[in-house]
Parts: sequence; C-alpha cells; structure tokens
Amino acid sequence: MADIQKLEALVTQVRRDILRQVHKVNSGHPGGSLGCAEFFVALYQEIMDRKEGFDMDGLGEDLFFLSNGHISPVFYSVLARSGYFPVDELNTFRLLNSRLQGHPTTHEGLPGIRVASGSLGQGLSVALGAAEAKKLNGCGHTIYTLMGDGELQEGQNWEAIMYAAANKIDNIIATVDLNGQQIDGSTDDVLALGSMRAKFEAFGWIVLDIKQGNDMAAVIEGLKEAKKLSGNGKPVCVLMHTVMGNGVDFMMHTHAWHGKAPNDEQLAIGLAQNAETLGDY
Repeated sequence: MADIQKLEALVTQVRRDILRQVHKVNSGHPGGSLGCAEFFVALYQEIMDRKEGFDMDGLGEDLFFLSNGHISPVFYSVLARSGYFPVDELNTFRLLNSRLQGHPTTHEGLPGIRVASGSLGQGLSVALGAAEAKKLNGCGHTIYTLMGDGELQEGQNWEAIMYAAANKIDNIIATVDLNGQQIDGSTDDVLALGSMRAKFEAFGWIVLDIKQGNDMAAVIEGLKEAKKLSGNGKPVCVLMHTVMGNGVDFMMHTHAWHGKAPNDEQLAIGLAQNAETLGDY
C-alpha cells in the first residue's frame, strides 16, 4: 500500500525543484509542470514496474513517454529523485551542454529519456509504436504516456487514437492533463475541445476520469483502475483533471505561467508555500 504522506512530501520537494530550475535560467514552463507533480510521483514511485538502471530496449518493464515535453522540469525532477541520475544535475537545467535541455532529447543520453518530445501531438504515436513492439516481443508490460489537453488540437493525435482502437492496442494507458489552459489562453477560448470522454469513447477507447488530479490518493487509485481495465482489447484513456500551477497560489488557474519563470521575489513566495522536505539540490 502506498505511503501517501511520503509521496506527498516528495511532491512538495518536486515543486521546489521545478521553481528553482526555471528561476535560475529565467526560462522554462512551471505551470504545467506544477500541475502534473502528483502524476509523475505516483507513476514512478507507485505505479510503474521499473527495472534497476536504464536501457533503451526497455524489456521486462513498463515504459513512459512524455508527449508535452515542455513540462520537462517536473519530469527531470522525478527522474532524478527516482534514481535515474544525480539530483544535483538539476542545477544544469537549460544550460549550454547540459543533458537537461528545455525539451527532453535522447542525444545527450540522459537516463530515463526514451524519446525527444516537445513537438506537440506526436507522443501518442511514439507510445503506440512501443506498445506494439512490446506485443511483438512477448513482453506483457504496459506503456504509459502523458499528453496536454491543448495539444489534442493537433490532428496527428486523432489518427493515433483511431489507429490504437482499430488495432486493439490494449497495453497502453494514455493520460490527458486536463487543466483547461494552453500558451495563448484557456483551451475553450483558443479552440474548444468539447467532451473528451465522448470523443475517445467514439473512437473506441475505454475512458475513466481522475476528477482530483492533484490529490495523490486519487491519482494512484485512478491509475491502478486504468491498469485493471487494460488488456481487454481496447486502449485506455485517463482524463486527469488538474490545476495549472498547482501548489503556488499566484500561478494557479491561469495560462500566464505556462512558459514564464518567477523572479526573485516570486520564487521566494513559491518556495515559502512548499517547504523543503527531502533536501534541495
């Protein structure tokens, strides 16, 4: 059984990591990163079946692919604090010659990164390829992926969504971060998405909601339920309702912090709201 208090302490530290990474270089995407902290911690600490070490073949373990690669600060933080690379390497975020680029890439050989991402709309397609490879290799593990809601405005997603159901790719769990915000405003104002549940179900997917995507227990319960629903001839979609900028009051419920770093005063406020729990890098 998950130690919720321990996982929540890690989430708080991850929020500090996110804020400090983007502040140092005055660049990055704190909003979506903060909103997905619970998801990443739950996935890597409780849900995925992971091997020790890292290799690109990924045989005998669950795999994760990040589609909305701009939320790399939360990804890097959780990877580091899950043992993939030294935590103090977070101090190199977005610097020249760093392995921690603004969008994750494979060229630098950073453990935990399986695909270069950030060109929105492509992650699900890559994940489906990995899911089919798992089946061809006789590997019964699961592929996980995360997409932003705004990137579902990209047409390639819907080709992939249609393909997955038509080919009965049932070893994939695709989570959509439904925070209702994107770089230019709310998703409703930019290009309304309508009912995500109705769309995915019409395309032949099993769909479930995590109504409290910033509640650790709810995220774990939802992802475990998704795993139970997989393997039944249909792909599984998790609609995870989150708050952009969660945990830092002035960043919440607005697109303004999609891609803007806090200044010194704002950093101090954000850190004061997220006490150091596991030690800063």
